[in-house]
Amino acid sequence: MTAPAPARAPSRVRIALPWSVRLERRLETPRWLPAMTTVGAVVVALLISGVVLALAGGEPIPAFVHIVRASFGSLGVISDTLVKATPLILTGLACALAFRMRLWNIGAEGQFLMGAWGASAVVLIPIVPAGTPSIITIPLMMAAGMLAGGAYGAIPGILKAVRGVNEIIVTLMLNYVAALWIAYWVFGPWSEGGFQLTAQFPREAWLPRLSDFADAIPAFSGLTVHFGFVIALVAAVLVRFLLVRSRLGYEIRLIGDSPRAARYAGIDVARTIVIVFALSGALAGLAGMSEVSGVVHRLQLAISPGYGFTAIIVAYIAKLNPYGVVVASIAFGALILAGREIQPSGIPAMIQGILLFSLIASEVVLRYRVRVTRRVA
Repeated sequence: MTAPAPARAPSRVRIALPWSVRLERRLETPRWLPAMTTVGAVVVALLISGVVLALAGGEPIPAFVHIVRASFGSLGVISDTLVKATPLILTGLACALAFRMRLWNIGAEGQFLMGAWGASAVVLIPIVPAGTPSIITIPLMMAAGMLAGGAYGAIPGILKAVRGVNEIIVTLMLNYVAALWIAYWVFGPWSEGGFQLTAQFPREAWLPRLSDFADAIPAFSGLTVHFGFVIALVAAVLVRFLLVRSRLGYEIRLIGDSPRAARYAGIDVARTIVIVFALSGALAGLAGMSEVSGVVHRLQLAISPGYGFTAIIVAYIAKLNPYGVVVASIAFGALILAGREIQPSGIPAMIQGILLFSLIASEVVLRYRVRVTRRVA
């Protein structure tokens, strides 16, 4: 009796497509492409956010319309939007400056907090006596905020330059150290009645607001935008000049593109790393100063809703362009302002997260060209 023949495995059917798709690394990126990929990433992020919002039971179109109205619908809300945008511009510039050199400063939040503490110290220690005119107090607070933020930013810079320590881990961990440092002062030596905030600053330590000039210009009545916004715009111009027109900017761009070529050209890479981290921290510290002096007029535990983390997305949206940081910060200021009225309450954070992932994915388009070719029979 013969054994039965073994069953044959079913044959696989292969379908040959008439074309092939592959990615080719770009040798040169067109000037228009970064802007187009940013716009495309934002559009895709909004579409995905709309779908998620609809699945959660919300209405995407009315929600987006509400964001626009609540942020730009009147002169008063535009003023509030610019107030929210001010710390984002400065922290966004801090991130953009470091990222341009491929230094991943994730610590703008901590540097923001240290800048707020440094500016507050001028008034609360006090470094200047009570009643000192604003023309002296405000510049001293700016200098102290930048010094505190810059010194805090220099810590990961020195560790990176001297020991090669990963700056992502260091800057991220220093955010928590800064938060605990603020908590010590607002619950301890500087606490007002045991609450998690300090006493209110005297008027000479407040950044001027448009509403302060309402007597001369009635249209300014009720407008909350303060002089910190002007400081942020000036900082954007200076950072742009630094990156494009200065020798340091050339070194930053060269090191960011090719550290090996920079060393071959005789650039002291370690020194530049420390300088860039210190400048980045100083910008974030200036943002902290503008917030305590221009908005809350005191140091408190919840001084930041996450400006330093949102700044990372802002810098990516702007493609590290200082002027683009201003535009992106205003857009995110609008999202933060209007987001308080949107339900579910996590929608603004969700949109920010989807935006970040969309922008990261768009980097593929910048680096690679999609090539579709027909197969030869």
